Amino acid sequence: MPGSASEIERRTIRKVAWRLLPLIVVIYFVAYIDRTNVSFAAFGMTRDLGLTAYIFGWGAGIFFIGYFIAEVPSNLLLERFGARLWIARIMITWGFMAAAMAFVQGTWSFLILRFLLGIAEAGFFPGVILYFTYWFPKEYRGRVIAALFLAVPGSNALTAVISGALLGLDGTWGIAGWKWLYIVEAIPAVLLAFVVLRYLTDKPEVADWLEPDEKQWLTSTLESERQATVKKTGHMSVGQALMDRRVICLASIYFTIVTATYGITFFLPQIVKGLGGSDFRTGLLTAAPYVIGTIGMIVWSQSSDKTRERKWHYIVACMLGAAGLAAAGALGSTYGALVAIAVATIGIYGSKPSFWPMPSEFLTGSAAAGGIALINSIGNLGGFLGPYAVGWIKDSTGGFDAALYFLAGMAVLSALITLAVIPSKRSDVAATASGHA
Repeated sequence: MPGSASEIERRTIRKVAWRLLPLIVVIYFVAYIDRTNVSFAAFGMTRDLGLTAYIFGWGAGIFFIGYFIAEVPSNLLLERFGARLWIARIMITWGFMAAAMAFVQGTWSFLILRFLLGIAEAGFFPGVILYFTYWFPKEYRGRVIAALFLAVPGSNALTAVISGALLGLDGTWGIAGWKWLYIVEAIPAVLLAFVVLRYLTDKPEVADWLEPDEKQWLTSTLESERQATVKKTGHMSVGQALMDRRVICLASIYFTIVTATYGITFFLPQIVKGLGGSDFRTGLLTAAPYVIGTIGMIVWSQSSDKTRERKWHYIVACMLGAAGLAAAGALGSTYGALVAIAVATIGIYGSKPSFWPMPSEFLTGSAAAGGIALINSIGNLGGFLGPYAVGWIKDSTGGFDAALYFLAGMAVLSALITLAVIPSKRSDVAATASGHA
């Protein structure tokens, strides 16, 4: 094998990263836009259809009920049929369902289509996390997951700007602005599905764009890691993974922080709208916290990856998010509250790259497919609870202050669960409160 192993490693990882990451990040970017653009469509849609904040919260959150139901089966099918075909299928399905939102007529069609959109998108995110385990050794996964999560605050920022502009098309060709928003923002998902079919490769063994020595180094390294994980934690079936207490612990941690994440994501435009101004100005102001959150997340993930420490990076991030949300609740509808929310986004988004390297410490193969999907599906039920709770509290109290305190409490709870169940040893969740060694 020519050259040293370190030279081959650098060359291979660089080639894999440039081949796969830009496309996957763009896809997740588009997925997040189609998932959350309902927060901007709410400006006109709730008025035109007579939807209350409570019903809107139900509709925003019911997406995750469909997501929960289909998540594990979808990820197991990805493992069976391959990432290239299955991810392309997911994208085409969710693209058409996202566009169908433009034809909502009332409460029931709103709820049903949001539910079906959740089923359509189910499996994409955990499928990507699983896909990364096929291509990147453990020491690189924190960085590649951080790169993936750049799409989250980034898409929220871009959605804010683009959606604000699309709402300005209200009345063009007799079509409401919120309908333009759904139709235009759904198109990239369908188009990118064909790019996936052309460029995505299922596994290193069939990558004709890798040199033979690169392919050999990568496959042998990943197989050695898999064998070491099996030796350390034992071989698990899908059923065992779904019942494993470590998986349930991680799911509960993720559930609480996702509740805080989506509770603010779906209602932030309405909170900012309370400051006054046009839809476009609201879009620009809403984008600002997400831009700051993106910068903070990069710094946070680099620190976690450099030290290979996950637990305390996650806890501190959650507490920072909680402090920002609580401060925003105390400050009310002011620009100071917008600054506080920007602080919260640093913690909320900074927590994710510290969290997602944990499952692969004890899950491999089909057990990883099922376990990662279960963690994500249970966790994303927080995407239902967050918007539902915020909508109910807002209707009950007449403002968002108490709702922000609730979301801050969920972030604190996530930190406390992590403190209780995750061991302090770096990069090791193989032994938790479940008693596994």
